Amino acid sequence: MEQLTLSVPGMTCEHCQSVVQGAVAGIEGVERVAVDLQARRVDVVFDPGRTAPQAIRDAVEEAGYEVAS
Repeated sequence: MEQLTLSVPGMTCEHCQSVVQGAVAGIEGVERVAVDLQARRVDVVFDPGRTAPQAIRDAVEEAGYEVAS
């Protein structure tokens, strides 16, 4: 398992948190998602044999949120 932390500055409310969490949790290979709304951060534990960090970033962006570099 690997861990990835993404900065998502556009998350401002509980709805945002729920949307991002659902988008990431739906990816095959994602084992755990923790969204910290106050820090605007998403911590993801995933199986690198089943998904890639870019797929996780893409899912957040497809949900309508920008991932900071």
